[in-house]
Amino acid sequence: MLGSSAAWSERPCRPSSAYLVEHAEGALILDLGQGSLSSVFSHRDPSTLTAVAISHEHSDHHIDLIPLRHLLRYGYEEPRSVGLHVPEALRRRYDDFNGEAGFLRDLVGPELVAGIRDIDPFVLESRAVTHSEMSFAFRVTERGQPDGPGLVYSGDCGRADDLLPLIRAGDTLLCEAFWSMREPVPSANHLTAAQAAGVAREGGAAQLILTHILDAHDPKAALKAAAEVFWGPVRLAEPELVVEIGQTL
Repeated sequence: MLGSSAAWSERPCRPSSAYLVEHAEGALILDLGQGSLSSVFSHRDPSTLTAVAISHEHSDHHIDLIPLRHLLRYGYEEPRSVGLHVPEALRRRYDDFNGEAGFLRDLVGPELVAGIRDIDPFVLESRAVTHSEMSFAFRVTERGQPDGPGLVYSGDCGRADDLLPLIRAGDTLLCEAFWSMREPVPSANHLTAAQAAGVAREGGAAQLILTHILDAHDPKAALKAAAEVFWGPVRLAEPELVVEIGQTL
């Protein structure tokens, strides 16, 4: 867990959403929110990443693509590249924002759409979810092991049932619980802790990790609420938490 905060944090050194998935033969980052690139350096040289996949267009899930682009272009003797899986519309928004056509061209990759793609040594399954214009949840598995155990990441999601087609028995569910125990605002399209726990239980997940909770929404209360619904281990996504997929507490 490189970063687990929502759009802002009231505490220092709390990057927004970014999750590093490592394998002996490669590494994949799911989202790269503000402040998270610095956390990558404590684990590996960012230029050695296999790819970055961005769940949706809200900036707290991808804005550190800007410093990553600068690093790849100017931080080494020769420019380097990392794979990037995003909708083409998001690439164009970076062009407009930075006033430069092809701003993210050092991060090469096919357009992100719903479906299954090989990002050796991983397989990434993407599914559209209810949140914003172009929002996806992901399931990551080891290549050649499609039935798991896998990591399912909700991105931001306002309808828990959208995640069910991705979850297999024994998976780890990394799920937003923005509202914690509060009454949701429907138009915001985020989940409560109980909703996250309910879909983990229904999908047969082996463990649940809650993330993307505002400090003011009481993350510890979210943990308690989820534990009342989901039978398996429940944890909070804290910076530098390490989880081995396929093993529970």
